[in-house]
Amino acid sequence: MCDCCEDKPAAASPVVRWSDGPARLTLLGGPPETSGMRSGRMDLGPGEEVGLHNTGTYEEALVIVEGSGVAELAGVTIPIEAGQLLYVPPRTPHNIRNIRAPRLRYLYIVAPAFQSGKR
Repeated sequence: MCDCCEDKPAAASPVVRWSDGPARLTLLGGPPETSGMRSGRMDLGPGEEVGLHNTGTYEEALVIVEGSGVAELAGVTIPIEAGQLLYVPPRTPHNIRNIRAPRLRYLYIVAPAFQSGKR
């Protein structure tokens, strides 16, 4: 499992500021903050990438906030840009790369995947 899914200490407030801080910022770290959802912010400079990984039994949504780049999902390359949301199904190898934008910034939300009506 990727490090975006590991347990983090609980936040002191239900409101989390995502616009400031390091290039990789955990916003929600799972229990006891949430029932299993985790989230954070990533900033990638020109030529930087996250690295190929998958989130196991978790599904992931990426909200592209600034810049552009490419997402690689299960070997398929998809252009991404600000104003888009990218869905990554469970067990899907994926990577995010900033090709040349001054900054590619996105929020990620990772949650346990359940079949509709089942937990």
